[in-house]
Amino acid sequence: MAGKIFLIPVTLGGDDFHKVIPDKVIELIRLLRFFVVEDIRSARRYLRLIDKEFPINETVFFELNEHTGDADITQYLAPALSGSDIGVMSEAGLPCIADPGARIVSLAHQKNIIVTPLSGPSSIILALISSGFNGQNFTFNGYLPVKSAERSARLRELEKKASEGYTQIFMETPYRAQKMMESIIATCHNNTKLCIASDITLQSESIRTMKISEWKKNVPPLTDKLVIFVMQ
Repeated sequence: MAGKIFLIPVTLGGDDFHKVIPDKVIELIRLLRFFVVEDIRSARRYLRLIDKEFPINETVFFELNEHTGDADITQYLAPALSGSDIGVMSEAGLPCIADPGARIVSLAHQKNIIVTPLSGPSSIILALISSGFNGQNFTFNGYLPVKSAERSARLRELEKKASEGYTQIFMETPYRAQKMMESIIATCHNNTKLCIASDITLQSESIRTMKISEWKKNVPPLTDKLVIFVMQ
């Protein structure tokens, strides 16, 4: 009988994992000995965070990132095909959203391996539900272009879709979040509403929705923060 693929939730930062990861999920993670992860070092740190006695030396890690070839991913499923369960782990939050883990999950379905998602935090969903915007029709757009002109053009596209009633969600890296905010203020209309959700689930968490005209009067410091932007 084949093993299962478990989609492992990871904290969004900080060490208080009990606040965001259910106890039953932690118990299941402790039983796994095969993991497909984006970064092995951070995966090991997380496992030691939730269990100081986790048997790292008895655990097999497969690294899956943008450089991993399809042939390697196929081999990663060998333990499941032999009857062992595998955990798929992102760098933060839930795997397979803005994360390469979707590639192995897709292949698992092709090979009739059961895929089981586990409950945990998603900065994208938490930002959406706390924005006050339309949760019936929304689009997650991942990262926007880095180049200023291309980013502004993309923002205008998203703003148009938002004005038609489709909530638009996008994210940015901590070191570019302030630049993104500057582009939004310079590009978008004053009446467009924007939710800025930063450091979700951390002590420094801040979630606020205002019109662009209001944000212009009080531009928040976003450098080094984990930010999700939601527009409507």
